[in-house]
Amino acid sequence: MEKNSLLLDATIAERGDLRFTPAGLPAIDFLLRHASRQEEAGSERMVECELAAVAFGASARALAGTPAGTVIRCKGFLARRWRTGITVAMHVNEFELIEH
Repeated sequence: MEKNSLLLDATIAERGDLRFTPAGLPAIDFLLRHASRQEEAGSERMVECELAAVAFGASARALAGTPAGTVIRCKGFLARRWRTGITVAMHVNEFELIEH
């Protein structure tokens, strides 16, 4: 099995409402905004990006009570955003609040 894991510190830029899948699983869609300095080819560069994200189960319930603007450390993996699409979203399995 190939590795597909992502650890990202980001701000919740937007957050949808808690919803339920047809199987009754809690789910929430949100947008993550990341900014940092990264080393690349021996130089430091500023990196900024936004990434669609989704969480299910207990993580979805916890994120539903976490307001936009909150900085979190997310652990998860990348997958297609929609079954037939080509864009990706981070599937967040775990997160923790980061104090600034």
